[in-house]
Amino acid sequence: MDLRLTGTTAVVTGASRGIGLAVTKALLAEGVRVVAGARTVGAGLRDSGAIALTADLASPEGPAAFVERARAELGGIDLLVNNLGGGGDKEHPATFLESTDEQWADMFGLNFFSMVRVTRAALPSLLERRGSIVNFSSLCGRVPHTGPLPYASAKGAVNTFSKGLAEEYGPRGARVNTVSPGAVLTEQWAGPDGFGAKLAAARGIPQEQLLREVPAEMGATTGAFAEPGHLGALVAYLASPLAAGIHGADFAVDGGAVKSV
Repeated sequence: MDLRLTGTTAVVTGASRGIGLAVTKALLAEGVRVVAGARTVGAGLRDSGAIALTADLASPEGPAAFVERARAELGGIDLLVNNLGGGGDKEHPATFLESTDEQWADMFGLNFFSMVRVTRAALPSLLERRGSIVNFSSLCGRVPHTGPLPYASAKGAVNTFSKGLAEEYGPRGARVNTVSPGAVLTEQWAGPDGFGAKLAAARGIPQEQLLREVPAEMGATTGAFAEPGHLGALVAYLASPLAAGIHGADFAVDGGAVKSV
């Protein structure tokens, strides 16, 4: 299927690996010129064909500077993919009472305020070109018990932000949609030093066993992880003219974990 994206431009944040890198590759395969932002540019991103820019998007001044560099490289922005997020480098609190103000601030800084600031900087170009935005949230934003509360709350804020942005700027030609992954088989789960390895060690089970059990534990009726490429394909479609009627929607890629209608 021709998504009619050849010659368009995109900015992808958090593109060094996992979902962000898969999104970058999917867009490149459709003929999109991509500026990919990452705190550290790894070999996968460097060899992808994207214009890779280093940026600290969790800092107050980083997003605007990054978007200005991206706009200068591309000449304008047709698509913004706000993928940056995650648990950060610090340990999650086990319970709400164990959480600190610093942990809450870190989670909102990385997962929410970075998105707000990047979007604010990119929106004038997106409006000028009648572009679109895809914000990455999480299953945790819909089912908070599946993640530490500071992280889940930040993702819930992403959902509200995305809906409000869609309502405000849809009439001016900018489409806004959200993607909410559940269990996705990235290095965070499958890598030897990621969250999955640490969780398996804490449970006293092999990592392979953990990976077999996690999707069902998270409520996935398929019993399987999604692949990063599944998310990349969805974002490419949402960015295309074929999805012109899709606006203000949230797509759960969770193997059926969300049971509500």
